[in-house]
Amino acid sequence: MNKRSSSLPDRETMIKALQERDRSFEGIFVTAIKTTGIFCRPGCRARMPKLENVEFFATAKEALSFGYRPCKLCKPMEQYGEVPDWLKSLLKEVHQNPGIKLRDFELRERGVDPARIRRWFKKHHGMTFQAYLRALRINQAFGTIKLGEKVTASAFDSGYESLSGFNKAFSDAAGFTPGKSKSNHIINITRILSPLGPFLAGATEEGICLLEFTDRRMLETQIKRLKKRLNSELLPGTSKYFEPLSRQLQEYFEGKRKEFSIPLVTPGTDFQKKVWQELQTIPYGKTRSYEEQAKAINNPKAIRAVARANGDNRIAILIPCHRVIGKDGSMTGYGGKIWRKEYLLELERNNM
Repeated sequence: MNKRSSSLPDRETMIKALQERDRSFEGIFVTAIKTTGIFCRPGCRARMPKLENVEFFATAKEALSFGYRPCKLCKPMEQYGEVPDWLKSLLKEVHQNPGIKLRDFELRERGVDPARIRRWFKKHHGMTFQAYLRALRINQAFGTIKLGEKVTASAFDSGYESLSGFNKAFSDAAGFTPGKSKSNHIINITRILSPLGPFLAGATEEGICLLEFTDRRMLETQIKRLKKRLNSELLPGTSKYFEPLSRQLQEYFEGKRKEFSIPLVTPGTDFQKKVWQELQTIPYGKTRSYEEQAKAINNPKAIRAVARANGDNRIAILIPCHRVIGKDGSMTGYGGKIWRKEYLLELERNNM
């Protein structure tokens, strides 16, 4: 007998998300339409069905087990934002050679429509493909200057034909001139997919400093604070930490991993660092109240301050602020949205 998951938000919330085509509910539910026999993502652009013909499932697997088939428009069997097959080989080439320049005719020679890749990058990264290539070149140049190469050599190695053009592009992207590279820093950023929607991940040379859902309301504020704390700018790029982070997150969501082994960079006040360190001692599948967290850091009256520090955590899941709940067991205070908090706690309970 097919069974329906009990981890869904209430129907009113899901209907509101459906009507607003709210993509932040990716991974929380899929919408099944009784009259057509198909199921869709929350953000599907297809014609809005009549609400009496709609039912909701927690996963595509559940919808399939009840006899529904996936929508051909929004493709709910694929992870949202997943790199399509037609783009994978090109991105592999770009990441292996971050100084590459690719004009439209060169993209066509590789079998890629320039307009198509432009649209995909704008939709999923908020920038054009050419802007992404420029950011990678600047990132590469920053690294070579940091290691001692002269600015002029880095400019020409990065494909720029003039030093002035390189200086302007570098300053526009990095927020400081190439000559200040040795005293400033770059945070490499990338997107990492998950069943709950995409993350924005950031890394320095020392470890992961950012892992937030891309739709988090406070994301811009957190980025500004991080940039100020680390005297850094954010640029798309690669990091030795991104592959293991992506792999370990996948294992976590599959219920195969309970602890992470990625080095973390957590700039903050002494109090914030103490709270974040204590968060990492909460066992997988367990929860604590804010009051219990305050006692754990030997400051039992600092309940509100602990809650604020939890909210200022910039590294979701690895620093498990989702394991802190209200004293009465209520799901409160999660910047990644309460539905995700409920999902994560149920995931952990089911895999203890």
